[in-house]
Amino acid sequence: MNAPIRLMILATLILCCGDAAGGDRVTGRTFATRSEVIAPEAMAATSQPLATQIALDVMRRGGNAVDAAIAANAALGLMEPTGCGMGGDLFAIVWDAGTRQLHGLNASGRSPRSLTLEEFQERGLTAIPPYGPLPVSVPGCVDGWFELHGKFGALPMAEVLAPAIRYAREGFPVSELIAYYWDLSVPTRKDQPFFLETFTRDGKAPRKGEIWRNEPLARTLETLAEDGRDAFYRGDIAEIIARTVQAAGGFLSTEDLAAHRSEWIDPVSTNYRGVDVWELPPNGQGIAALQILNILEGYPLSEWGFGSTEHIHHFLEAKKLAFEDRARFYADMDFAAVPVRGLISKEYAAERRKLIGPRAARRLDAGNPALHDGDTIYLCTADGEGNMVSLIQSNYRGMGCGICPEGLGFGLQDRGELFSLEPGQANTYAPGKRPFHTIIPAFATRDGEPWLAFGVMGGGTQPQAHAQIIMNLVDFGMNLQEAGDAPRLLHTGSSQPTGTTMTDGGTAYLETGFAYEVVRTLSGMGHRIQVDVGSFGGYQAIMRDSDQGVYYGASESRKDGQAAGY
Repeated sequence: MNAPIRLMILATLILCCGDAAGGDRVTGRTFATRSEVIAPEAMAATSQPLATQIALDVMRRGGNAVDAAIAANAALGLMEPTGCGMGGDLFAIVWDAGTRQLHGLNASGRSPRSLTLEEFQERGLTAIPPYGPLPVSVPGCVDGWFELHGKFGALPMAEVLAPAIRYAREGFPVSELIAYYWDLSVPTRKDQPFFLETFTRDGKAPRKGEIWRNEPLARTLETLAEDGRDAFYRGDIAEIIARTVQAAGGFLSTEDLAAHRSEWIDPVSTNYRGVDVWELPPNGQGIAALQILNILEGYPLSEWGFGSTEHIHHFLEAKKLAFEDRARFYADMDFAAVPVRGLISKEYAAERRKLIGPRAARRLDAGNPALHDGDTIYLCTADGEGNMVSLIQSNYRGMGCGICPEGLGFGLQDRGELFSLEPGQANTYAPGKRPFHTIIPAFATRDGEPWLAFGVMGGGTQPQAHAQIIMNLVDFGMNLQEAGDAPRLLHTGSSQPTGTTMTDGGTAYLETGFAYEVVRTLSGMGHRIQVDVGSFGGYQAIMRDSDQGVYYGASESRKDGQAAGY
């Protein structure tokens, strides 16, 4: 066959099949994506396929979206301990179809009441260490489950927890990305009390596909199913938690656990081009997403186009402005007067927008670390009655502080690391205080109707990614799966804060998929750019099409997750 004929055949194949980066995909996108999941009755999206199937099975048995979310979360504590578990905290936003209202739950725990700021100062610490007993705060997850179930649940809690108990006892195959992070977590925590006994076999993490069992966790879940939340916060489990932490030199006590309570709170919102985007107020960072969107609403993003120089430049500058406020104001509102309404107002956004110029500014957030770090799980569920749940749950830094209460099958979080030890700040450590939190669930409505339950896992990535998901859907016309699969951009700051602002302009991380010409132009505008393959969070979402009466589901292509429905 001569050369011209071979070239003609090759050209024909390319035209028919499309190339790996071309614009001739069926979706019309230059980046890899797959179809949305569409179902008429129910939908679940989690970061582990077995957990997604558990959620759907619970709803098939007569449970609602809240039952399904709790069941999936309990299973993920077993299957994805690299992101969550009973030793961590929880936040949720629930659309209740009966009352047609959104409800917010803050199930984050507080610092030990016997641990003072002076204790850290006497030890010569300028930051709370990530591992060991000092960053441990009260685990809020279990109380969160029971608060959600008590207010909205349909099935008995024993039925809700039964799938997780069965998998803990009989075993499940560990999925690929979870196995990778599990293996990374062992060296940093192997010296912490009972970590190796709880999360390794012969000192090693499970491999991809290996069957993993956790009989102690099965017994702990059975105790909760039989005896309720007080078994965790006032019974033998509380005694074991406190004893293990104190034996390691920590301060968490049975009194701290007994005093714990979750808080039902009103979500707050801003309207972005006709869509009401809802977040929870601090101690989380959700309102940073609203601040970013408010600033960006003043620009013609749809005209500029996704991935354009103008799109990326203005996003990065809006993020810097929002995160300056994050560093200055966001904290436990029982201890700090956070001007939430002012921060998310259109008037304030208009003033902040004036600070954005044609070049990269050297303003930067201060004080709150971990923009990339902090693996988490996010899940959402929706049922046949129209109830929808947006839930996020985490240990922080993947597997938390490393301490595992003896014989209980789970580890404890290290959320206390996010307190500041600098006196006089909103988030300065104090006894009985909730730390600044990175994990945030999100929701969106249109004309008062539920439209979108969504979230993106990953430390300080989260508000940046929330804003990007909404922009992708509203400004750039992407569908639900494309909105999560599109390349992301993240901005991080220096690790050396100097007061409330920083002189280093930070680094913009662009996921592979943005045009080289754009990257080069941004560099010329003063942005420090790094093209990266990760980590860029993990996305799940469920969208309600009220006209057709169906749900759309999407799950993160960068994770092990699955969206599925029936």
